[in-house]
Amino acid sequence: MQHRQKTIALAWVFLSTGIGPQVAWGISGQTIRSDRGMVTSAYPLASDVGLSILRKGGNAVDAAVATTLAVSVVEPFSAGIGGGGFLLLRQAATGDLKALDFREKAPLKATATMYLDAQGKVRPNASTDGFLSVGVPGTIAGLSEVQQRYGRLPWSTVVAPAVGLAERGFIVSNRLAQATRDRLPMLDRNPAARTIFTRNGQPFNPGDRLTQKDLGRTLRIIAKNPQDFYTGEIASAITRDMQRNGGLVTLEDLKTYKPTWRSPVCGSFKQMQVCSMPPPSSGGVHLIQLLNLWSGSKLESQPRHSPDALHFMAESMKIAYADRAIHLGDPGFVRVPVAALIDPAYAAQRSREISMGRARAAAEVKASSPEFLRRFSKKTESTETSHLSVVDPDRNAVSLTFTVNLNFGAGVVAAGTGILLNNEMDDFAIAPNTPNAFGLVGQQANAIAPGKIPLSSMTPTIVTEGGQFKLAVGSPGGSTIITTVFQILLNSLVYKMDAGQAVSAPRIHNQWLPDRLRVEKDGFDPSVLKALQAKGQVVEERSPWGNANLILVKPDNTLEGAADPRGEGSAVGY
Repeated sequence: MQHRQKTIALAWVFLSTGIGPQVAWGISGQTIRSDRGMVTSAYPLASDVGLSILRKGGNAVDAAVATTLAVSVVEPFSAGIGGGGFLLLRQAATGDLKALDFREKAPLKATATMYLDAQGKVRPNASTDGFLSVGVPGTIAGLSEVQQRYGRLPWSTVVAPAVGLAERGFIVSNRLAQATRDRLPMLDRNPAARTIFTRNGQPFNPGDRLTQKDLGRTLRIIAKNPQDFYTGEIASAITRDMQRNGGLVTLEDLKTYKPTWRSPVCGSFKQMQVCSMPPPSSGGVHLIQLLNLWSGSKLESQPRHSPDALHFMAESMKIAYADRAIHLGDPGFVRVPVAALIDPAYAAQRSREISMGRARAAAEVKASSPEFLRRFSKKTESTETSHLSVVDPDRNAVSLTFTVNLNFGAGVVAAGTGILLNNEMDDFAIAPNTPNAFGLVGQQANAIAPGKIPLSSMTPTIVTEGGQFKLAVGSPGGSTIITTVFQILLNSLVYKMDAGQAVSAPRIHNQWLPDRLRVEKDGFDPSVLKALQAKGQVVEERSPWGNANLILVKPDNTLEGAADPRGEGSAVGY
């Protein structure tokens, strides 16, 4: 059924965009190759929209923006214009890498104790359900900023395909239908969400058509003036609904929201440069930390899924996530020791803690103290979810991850706008040592404060070699994003897998707390799992996670790409 839906989707795009049969198009998990440009995303219609923009003469930025807006329509449970994200851009002409932070922010009325009761205890679901869980959205501000600065086509041209998808509708997939069922009680409680995402309180079924007329109208307004989202009719509609329903986002929050250009965080790995997002995302810092730890392991001669290789990965992950819990936060509010955490000498020191014969319990793994970190550098510091990657014929590249956080975000739609709102406030440490929805814990560095950006795990990544583009990769998955991208990079750069193999290979994940080594069910030989348990790893088999995609360049300058078989995405090229 899933493949049949993708075939129907492809036929629709051929008819509506004029894409011809010379297109290379691959279902999830399948490696495709092309000579000129390529788009990978979590949904076939969105990938095809991006490719149509490339074929109209748009560059990687134009195609990435169009794809992002299309994802906002066809994958509303994972990401959308009511959320935020991060983007990494590499310009081929100069080799410059730029990072754009359009993450949500805490409203100006937010307080550190807003989710606690009178006794100081966390109120259940207060940070995940409803209007009080909503952060100030940044997606439209970020997309308009990058497109107007670096895009080639008119803004209205890149918005138009998403308008069509919203107004004409699309066929509901298995994944969307399941996501709706999972979040149905919350969606049913909000009248605007109930009207759009249910049929009189009942979930849509696979094969049904979903239209979003209000969202189409909103996108038409944005196509004329994206700033309307923050200062005009759309902003007024959002804030009116906030006031009626106890939310904190005000017109002042929207008017003052601005995306932030940041310097990517970069490190060396096997004669390559790996660059990703800096704080307030923890993704780049801990991706490079994990690669540094791996570089000193001398395990490359071992099979990818040998017990020793997996054990070392798991113990490295514990170190990284322990550091994350203490040191990472919004750099506008706290000093984040980025340079020290990504220093290879720091990784060499921490790797001495790893015993190849015994797994350490989480209580034995500590974050480094600020005093200890200062030894390594004196430099000045510089969930659901969806990811997409785009490479154009000039080899400009975009790696973009964005989200509304949990499944269907806050579960509420701003009345009259069609905009599903995020529940990104749950990514703050709402109380010390209190796990969020992904089981992550945090301390003061990630405490709630007005205007502060919650810590993220999003890890859009671009790798270069000898000054030339090598690959673009990323994934959704909440706390598992960093380890997913880490393993895909090892698959591609160390174990020389093709794109499809790299995103398909079974994964592990350890985030320090809870003290478990997650492994994908049926992904590993039972003898390997027994060997890990013999080392003391607390193995927990879980359903597959993540929905990554990858584009890489081959030695002959052709492109190779794939979307994760765990999702419904596709890679397309020409």
